[in-house]
Amino acid sequence: MSWIFKRVKQFYRALTAEISVDDEKYVMTHLNAKEQKLFFALSEIDQYHSLRVAYTIERLVIVGKQGIDREFLIRCALLHDIGKADYKLTIRKKIFTVLVTTFAPKLADELELKGDRSIYIYRNHAGIGAQKLQRIGLFEEAKVIARHHSPPREDDSRELKLLRLADDEN
Repeated sequence: MSWIFKRVKQFYRALTAEISVDDEKYVMTHLNAKEQKLFFALSEIDQYHSLRVAYTIERLVIVGKQGIDREFLIRCALLHDIGKADYKLTIRKKIFTVLVTTFAPKLADELELKGDRSIYIYRNHAGIGAQKLQRIGLFEEAKVIARHHSPPREDDSRELKLLRLADDEN
C-alpha cells in the first residue's frame, strides 16, 4: 500500500475515531489500572489507533502458536504511543508534522530547534513512552516500544517485528 494512501486512510480514521463501550472493556481486560491510566491519557484518536493495532495483533498472532506471548504483545500495542499523551496534537498539526518531517526534514530540524514541540514528540514518542513504562515496572514492554519506530535490525525480536507490522497497517 502506498504511503499516501495509508496516510489518507489514517486521516479518515482520525476524523471518524470513536471509542465504543466494547473497546473500553477490551482495554480493561488487557491492561491493569496503572496501564489503563497511561492508555486513557492518550487523545481519542491515538486511543483508537492503538486499539486498531491491538486488534491487528490479535489477527496476526494465533493463541499458543509461534512461541509469542500474545497478551504481552497486545499490551505493547495498546501502549505503543503513550509517549504522545502529554502533548495532544490537533489533526491539522498532526498532518503538518507528518508532512514536514517526511518531505522537508531540514525544515523540521529547524522548527524543532526553534521549539516546535510537535516535531519533537513525533520523533521521540517511542522513547518517551518507554520511559513511562519503565516507571511502572514494564521493562520488557519498554524495550519493544522504545524501538518500534527505529530502523529494523537483524536481532529484532518477533514481538517488535509484529508490533511494527500491525502499526504500519494502521
